[in-house]
Amino acid sequence: MRYQEGTYGRIFLLRFDDGDDLLEEIRSLAARENVRAATVTLLGGMRTASVVSGPREAVVPPDPMWISFSDGREVIGFGTLFRTGEEPVVHLHGAIGRGSDALVGCIRKDAMVYLVIEAVVAEMTGITARKVRDGKTGLFRLEF
Repeated sequence: MRYQEGTYGRIFLLRFDDGDDLLEEIRSLAARENVRAATVTLLGGMRTASVVSGPREAVVPPDPMWISFSDGREVIGFGTLFRTGEEPVVHLHGAIGRGSDALVGCIRKDAMVYLVIEAVVAEMTGITARKVRDGKTGLFRLEF
């Protein structure tokens, strides 16, 4: 295990509206406000998304199992935001459901808001960690 100590800095309260691109808007906020490290918490509705819900098999590198939906679902999520070079990288996991169907996974693309999502982006200060692509796994991992 590796770690750094930091503190929370600025807190951003966000409202996303129907049709907003969730991941792009979070990245845009981070770029505009120069957020280098943060946690992201959210709840609301998603119209569409493509989610990685585990690997097909527990091998390295992983072969991601993609699941997409476009039928409007409830979501709660938690994630982190760090930089790769100067680019903000959002790593967001969510529990997404409709009726008795539930999906848990990493929200990766095509994440469009349905009606509304409320979110809190809590900046971490004193943290210099960044995301670097790991050659063995192909994942973007924290480097300190």
